[in-house]
Amino acid sequence: MSIKLYDIAHSRAGDKGNTLTLSLIPYDPADYPLLRDRVTAEVVQTHLQAIVAGPITRYELPNLPALHFVCQRALTGGVTTSLTMDTHGKTLSYALLELFIDD
Repeated sequence: MSIKLYDIAHSRAGDKGNTLTLSLIPYDPADYPLLRDRVTAEVVQTHLQAIVAGPITRYELPNLPALHFVCQRALTGGVTTSLTMDTHGKTLSYALLELFIDD
């Protein structure tokens, strides 16, 4: 059965230049192993391929518990040069939460 990340986790977004960071935090810490096993950098890269032009690196933060994704070349140049509506990429946390994973 597939579940949407939105149903088991929340996400926050940050930015620096043309780099987007996304955190993924489970509502229930017991779901952290599921997120760690299913939400890989490759899965996120495929899910956000229309948005993120560069590589994605995943960092595991088991003591929080959370995952952190650093997405290069994701903000069409960065806040001061981009002409997009969401120059900071804040809505991209919701794009991540639209991802379905197998449970």
